[in-house]
Amino acid sequence: MESTFSSPAEAALQREAGAAGPLTPLADLDRVYELERIGGFVRDLGCQRVALQFPDQLLGDAGAVAARLEETTGSKMFIIGDTAYGSCCVDVLGAEQAGAQALVHFGPACLSPPARSLPVAFVLGQRSVALEVCVKAFEAQNPDPTAPVVLLSEPACAHALETLATLLRPRYLDLLVSSPAFPLPVGSLNPDPEPLERFGRRFPLAPGRRLEEYGAFYLGGSEAIPDPDLNPDLSRLLLGWAPGRPFFSCCPDTGWTQDEGARARRLRARRRYLVERARDARVVGLLAGTLGVARYCEALAHLRNLTQAAGKRSYVLALGRPTPAKLANFPEVDVFVLLACPLGALAPQPSGSFFRPVLSPCELEAACNPAWPPPGLAPHLTHYADLLPGSPFHVPLPPPDSELWDTPDVSLITGELRPPPAWKPSNDPGCSALTPRPQLELAESSPAASFLSSRSWQGLQPRLGQTPVTGAVSGRRGIAIAYEDEGSS
Repeated sequence: MESTFSSPAEAALQREAGAAGPLTPLADLDRVYELERIGGFVRDLGCQRVALQFPDQLLGDAGAVAARLEETTGSKMFIIGDTAYGSCCVDVLGAEQAGAQALVHFGPACLSPPARSLPVAFVLGQRSVALEVCVKAFEAQNPDPTAPVVLLSEPACAHALETLATLLRPRYLDLLVSSPAFPLPVGSLNPDPEPLERFGRRFPLAPGRRLEEYGAFYLGGSEAIPDPDLNPDLSRLLLGWAPGRPFFSCCPDTGWTQDEGARARRLRARRRYLVERARDARVVGLLAGTLGVARYCEALAHLRNLTQAAGKRSYVLALGRPTPAKLANFPEVDVFVLLACPLGALAPQPSGSFFRPVLSPCELEAACNPAWPPPGLAPHLTHYADLLPGSPFHVPLPPPDSELWDTPDVSLITGELRPPPAWKPSNDPGCSALTPRPQLELAESSPAASFLSSRSWQGLQPRLGQTPVTGAVSGRRGIAIAYEDEGSS
């Protein structure tokens, strides 16, 4: 049974993995997992220990892939199958625990740069694509051959985009092909001008062109599961794409297409509602949803500064994967903000399971920073790195004496007038978190700590060295309504 704060050790042995996919025939193993390319990657680096990261649906092939790579490279392979947060992120912590010198990531990936410098190779997969059917579907949805269109796809279909564009270019004059934005190796220099990088993809735009001018044709998904809420990669695109441009999705197997405009508007409306909830909140829980993506510590400090500037209290919670049972232990928290990779922050949540909404950092930025958003910004950013200094989308907080803080604001949920936040600059000695006592003790006097100290239960207290050592004794046996040492009533 799952604990309220963490999962016991036995749960890792008893828990069943996610829905296992069909096993790949041994004859197709080299092609599906690109073992020749991965073998060359390992031999070029001269690695003796390599970590292989698999999502749950590919774990059935993990043993055969590891054995084949060990045979061809002579290196020791370690299988990483249960990541601490999401399988789309590179698990550099798991690789370091295994003493691996490189990591190979299989399956869908968010392509976020890792927090530590570790050679990484990606195998996104190669899903079969019916090109002729997709060409007919594209032509049916784009009758104007001069309209600018971008070809997008889920990671497993990226290999077919250039071939599809070759079939379409004789008729369509303004066609742009995106490509996965694989993280560049640490210290590598790219002499060529870098293309626009957004949504985990690179867009080779011509000089003077903007991505907001293009419509989109997305290759991916399934006709059996057409809901984009179950596909965080598609949700990221729908939220961030220009609202006035067409967006179509196409199933690569059947050519079934769908106009995603209505669903994109519904997703944006949901995000605007979450912004209002964040503005009404007084206590914010910051969930650490990643430890392997670059700049997560800087992002956490940025979110704490946001909540302080907006006059809100904040807790930082490191609970692993958030579950309703874990978050229910913090009833004083009004909203939770999940600091994770773009796909992790938009991952589908069980409907009605969380008693408080779970937001992404973008919603908290819009709720706490009165200078947000900058002019000309896309409607929704999906990666917390876009909010940090150095990003073209970064907007610093206004100074405390700015009139933006005094702008009247009415809640669209409760209809009440929100009081303006009163905050002090961080260099003000009056807001020091440590206050000396007459007994020369230090007590933390932050609002969040004061509120936590008023609770009757404040978490586990080890009290090392203060508890006498006693022998283990047998406890009560039975169930709560009828223990064995109780008489029958």
